[in-house]
Amino acid sequence: MSAPLTRIAHTLNIVEDEKPGFNFLGFNIRQFPVGKYNSGKVKGKILGFKTIITPSKDSQKKHYNQVAQIIIKLRGVDQGTLIKKLNPIIRGWCNYFSTVVSQKVFERLWHLVVWKLIKWGRHRHRNKGRRWITHKYFLSLGGNKWVFATRENNNLIRLIQHSSTPIKRYVKVKGNKSPYDGDWIYWSSRMGVHPEVPTRVAKLLKTQNGLCAHCGNYFQDGDSIEVDHII
Repeated sequence: MSAPLTRIAHTLNIVEDEKPGFNFLGFNIRQFPVGKYNSGKVKGKILGFKTIITPSKDSQKKHYNQVAQIIIKLRGVDQGTLIKKLNPIIRGWCNYFSTVVSQKVFERLWHLVVWKLIKWGRHRHRNKGRRWITHKYFLSLGGNKWVFATRENNNLIRLIQHSSTPIKRYVKVKGNKSPYDGDWIYWSSRMGVHPEVPTRVAKLLKTQNGLCAHCGNYFQDGDSIEVDHII
């Protein structure tokens, strides 16, 4: 291990004036004291704290700066081009952090990006006010008044919002399961892909959480699985 990059940190208490927690692979890992009803447990024993994992402040700052620099650099392009440039970056970052406690971070980042986009619009239309800018570049869709979107060839192109990314908690793999155990129903339902299963069937199993859409029961090994075409 590299000594300059290695340190011992307490995740719950302040030690030697150092804040609790540590950063790893862009995540901040820290524990917070909580009551018995919210506390984590080990073999039924109440621990008195809960582990919270969030995007680290450095990761947030780096991501926002990247988005902001692209918006500044592409002041001269049209709205559709800007959206196509930003979407892969926002989608990738949000998906990476979508399994941890990120909702408030997503909302805050989207708020900052909106203001940056308004400045982008005001730079393009120096004689127009903020209300005119928001009316031109932001649409109201599904009750959301801040959808940065435009139309190209009658197709709606919209910027992915950080705050619209669903939080999907990581589900622990069952203790007796292995990718090599031949249980393609379990792994297809979990991952949506399996080398021995057609892609369409695997994706449907994941979408349906391994349940039959007709009877609602879980598929079992040996069951005959067919794609039902609803007309």
